[in-house]
Amino acid sequence: MSKSGWLSRLRSGLSRSSSRLAEDIGGIFSGRKVDAATLDDLEDILIMADLGVATAGRLRNDLESKRIDSAADSNDIRRVLADAVTEILAPVARPLTDLTSPAGLRVIVVAGVNGTGKTTTIGKLAARFTEDGQNVMLAAADTFRAAAIDQIKIWGERVGVPVIAGAQDGDPAALAFDAMQQAQAGNIDVLLIDTAGRLHNKTDLMAELEKIVRVIRKVDPAAPHETLLVLDATTGQNAHAQVETFRDLVDVSGLIVTKLDGSARGGVIVSLADRFGLPIYAVGVGEGIDDLRPFEAAAFANSLLGLEAG
Repeated sequence: MSKSGWLSRLRSGLSRSSSRLAEDIGGIFSGRKVDAATLDDLEDILIMADLGVATAGRLRNDLESKRIDSAADSNDIRRVLADAVTEILAPVARPLTDLTSPAGLRVIVVAGVNGTGKTTTIGKLAARFTEDGQNVMLAAADTFRAAAIDQIKIWGERVGVPVIAGAQDGDPAALAFDAMQQAQAGNIDVLLIDTAGRLHNKTDLMAELEKIVRVIRKVDPAAPHETLLVLDATTGQNAHAQVETFRDLVDVSGLIVTKLDGSARGGVIVSLADRFGLPIYAVGVGEGIDDLRPFEAAAFANSLLGLEAG
């Protein structure tokens, strides 16, 4: 997919968020001067757009400090906001190539609540890395769900990469250990390990994830090199709770946010970046294999505010 094509998909995916923001901002700045009252109204709009209380307050104060012309219209406000959002996002936007360097076997554990698109994201990452010339292997260590095992196998066939899988309810740590050994023996560059995402019993999940990490370190003490958390944008501020929960379970090193195309809550990415400062590697705006793309701060900010790049 071309750069222009991807930007078009991103703008389309964020249209539910951006159209509401544009309409609401236009409503309060239509025929009204920029003063404390309008900025207070703007802050409320940003909170309702899932940017969160703290981030909305930060952006409101940022606009106030810039002493915007009192006659500024809604387009001017959206442009200043997009620049401010870019400043928040730029420090966390990381290229996907960071996940595959330096050279040598890179082990990436992928976590996330069931239903976030975690397993699909793994397949799309495998496709992306393969396109970049990496030898990729998948490990179906979410043995709790037969559907997850089958899904990983389907993605492996689709992308043309080997899949290490076992029976449902098998030991996920043993499977991860087997995958590590086969990856080392098979000249693999990237091993993507799927994990269970059930949170109704966090004690069991914590023990399972800790065991996976412990056994793969018997093969490579530096592994996993990355632990990615997949979040569903449609959950809005609940994504914050998921980050907190999984940070307690594993050493989350980065985020991928999916399902922006079905959400009016795209602003949650801004509040996640502002609050946690975790690297954001990619966002997803559809089910297609090319619909997971590297996260770019300015492109996202402009799309969120309904602006063309510039």
